[in-house]
Amino acid sequence: MTMPTIKAVRAFTVRGGGADYHDQGSGHWIDDHIGTPMGKYPEYRQSRQSFGINVLGTLVVEIEADDGTVGFAVTTAGEIGAFIVEKHLARFLIGRKVTEIEKIWDQMYFATQYYGRKGVVLNTISGVDLALWDLLAKVRKEPVHALLGGPVRDELQFYATGARPDLAKQMGFIGGKLPLHHVPAEGEEGLAKNIELLATMRERTGDDFWLMYDCWMSLDVNYATRLAHKAHEYGLKWIEECLSPDDYWGYAELKKNVPKGMLVTTGEHEATRWGFRMLLEMDCCDIIQPDVGWCGGVTELIKISALADAHSKLVVPHGSSVYSYHFVITRQNSPFAEFLMMHPVPDQVVPMFTPLLLDEPVPVNGRMKASALDRPGFGVRLNPDVPLHRPYAMS
Repeated sequence: MTMPTIKAVRAFTVRGGGADYHDQGSGHWIDDHIGTPMGKYPEYRQSRQSFGINVLGTLVVEIEADDGTVGFAVTTAGEIGAFIVEKHLARFLIGRKVTEIEKIWDQMYFATQYYGRKGVVLNTISGVDLALWDLLAKVRKEPVHALLGGPVRDELQFYATGARPDLAKQMGFIGGKLPLHHVPAEGEEGLAKNIELLATMRERTGDDFWLMYDCWMSLDVNYATRLAHKAHEYGLKWIEECLSPDDYWGYAELKKNVPKGMLVTTGEHEATRWGFRMLLEMDCCDIIQPDVGWCGGVTELIKISALADAHSKLVVPHGSSVYSYHFVITRQNSPFAEFLMMHPVPDQVVPMFTPLLLDEPVPVNGRMKASALDRPGFGVRLNPDVPLHRPYAMS
């Protein structure tokens, strides 16, 4: 077949849900007094939106080939990302064959290195990269996982992240990850409340259910160590993202300090093979958790995963719905996946990027058949009822 070339690149923004899953209405569990690095300031403690966690919004990247095929992807980058796509990155895509994904990634990364390397720029590159994989797979009329080598298991199994692990157990998930509510600035009373909540959930779920704590960069080594030892009594499986993502030295110390058998996990806010090389070579954690929409896309996640495999570490990507499912199903060192419970309570399973995506598969009894991922590309569509805004058309 003659391989089509890219003729158009478009970047849109969306508010409310979507890839920026923190962009929710009031009363959602994801914004209810959850520990953050800003928790040291009382005025920013109750709500993460109060300090601006939802200011970016969702970026939608569409890439159209000259045969009319359109690939797309979503990530968290908003208007800043739209500017970068249309005013900078598009030049590396227009006129290229849809197969030139590796070269395009390399050029996007090194062309933005002077103002990028991590954060919103890598989120944006990730969105473009994911759209390219979606496009190529659609051109070939295959699911993305087929391009990655195909499934290594018949189904995915999931743990649930949300405020109610007890409900997650009833829904068939293998474990539940709680958000940590109280930070060091809230003192001994806050620490006691953190342990009390864990104890309550252990009582409700029984001993055979995984319980984990997501600390969202809010702790220091001393507090995290104390929390880990107190939580060990209640069988905490892992303690996640306790420290600043730049504190590799702190993570290395924490991993040595936690009780034997408890896992240290991190990497949600890390990016590129170089960032994960630091985590792995300094022995900072037991499981790395790259977000494929933030770490550099599938092209970079392939490299990150291989690096982790060489260090005998597991890769359990952060959230990201179908964009990580297609990868996890193809990797032996990714034995299970995360599902973010996006229902406000959460007492039911709803698609993670609702209402933006249509045909987004969800776990049933905590499982998902590989066949649920067999539609071409990533297997999802943009909801035509969700308004898209294109702030920067290419000049």
